[in-house]
Amino acid sequence: MAEDKVFEDKSKTDINFNSDNAWRLLITKTKSYKEQMAIDEANIEVVASGKSPPIVRVCYFERPSVSIGFFQSVYKEVNVPLCAKLGVEIFRRMTGGGAVYKDPRREINYSFIIPERDERVSLNVFESYKIICGAIIKGLNEEFGINAQFKPINDIVVSGKKISGNAQTRRDGVILQHGTILLDVDYDQMFSLLRVPKIKVTDKKIASVKDRVTSLSAVLGRKVLFDEVERAIIRGFEDYFKIKLIPDELTKGELKRERFLLNYKYGTEGWNFWR
Repeated sequence: MAEDKVFEDKSKTDINFNSDNAWRLLITKTKSYKEQMAIDEANIEVVASGKSPPIVRVCYFERPSVSIGFFQSVYKEVNVPLCAKLGVEIFRRMTGGGAVYKDPRREINYSFIIPERDERVSLNVFESYKIICGAIIKGLNEEFGINAQFKPINDIVVSGKKISGNAQTRRDGVILQHGTILLDVDYDQMFSLLRVPKIKVTDKKIASVKDRVTSLSAVLGRKVLFDEVERAIIRGFEDYFKIKLIPDELTKGELKRERFLLNYKYGTEGWNFWR
């Protein structure tokens, strides 16, 4: 889907940080995950312009959602009528990958935006996944005392089970990587909202997914709090990249751009249901 020229109307504000090792930390809380997608693009633009240092963002949202990859067909991947009945939002990412159920009560999300040619990452997509996931892994292992590991191409696993999925895109000389860390999993809800091709959803199938997907609560045998995971993300990026994250807020320019992108792109059926 080609973007309309209207998306070229960009509004950015300079952000002054004194050190190359000082990055922005944004904690964003929204009702809809579509808003988080618009913030991602607004952040990409301001980093691409050179008016912002790299950004680490922790994302919170209120509305249960189904996220589909950029190239996916909504009606092939998602039980659209049931989503509508239950008030579950459907949105399309700018990144590729598969459809996932996003539960605001059981996961925490992050976004990381950095110039493509920053020597701390890599021009090679596969290598950059390993590097950026390395920051998340370091934070989880140090905060929780677990043995999370990177699994190519873009997963983080504990004892062979996926605990974090990640996706990436590149535009205007900037890398965006965003991902999910599972605090817990509602397998029944996930299977009811996602279409599982050619395989009837059975207890055996759900058990099979439980063998491949886990959560921090399952690994630790206790309830894990959002504050703990947020602290792990921050600690991981600071320790891994040897930088300092400076708490910041979206600028007026970023907020204006986010509203624009939400109204004319990420919040529209033309974007979310184009295939």
